[in-house]
Amino acid sequence: MNAFRILPAILLLSGPLQAATVEFLGAGKVLPQSLPLSEAVRVDDALYLSGQIGNVPGTLELVPGGMPAEARQVMENIRTLVRAHGYTMNEVVKCTVMLADMSEWPAFNDIYKTFFKEHFPARSALGANGLALGARVEVECFAVKS
Repeated sequence: MNAFRILPAILLLSGPLQAATVEFLGAGKVLPQSLPLSEAVRVDDALYLSGQIGNVPGTLELVPGGMPAEARQVMENIRTLVRAHGYTMNEVVKCTVMLADMSEWPAFNDIYKTFFKEHFPARSALGANGLALGARVEVECFAVKS
């Protein structure tokens, strides 16, 4: 019962409620623009990226070379999108990693950690069956303007 009395006071202290500014973004730098998705959505200062795979930019073809090559390309694709929308990799705060085979975690992790210098984002990982285009790895991230 007391929680209901406290909530309005918290809302008053935080200032007036405002609607979020939402932008659906597509730079066309990584995925073909014909796909039925936004490569990113910006909500106020947060940038939510669609899941990325290790495709050759502008195509729906995976880079050859298996997990190491796909891991490097997926992280390059993420960096390209983050930069295209005015963010840096240091502003990435959360990533979700989906692997076709969890035994490839060490190979992915070796590449992943080279893309972050000042801090590592919060991260979740899971095994997934049937990633797009037969990919070995898919990663989705979000960033917040600092």
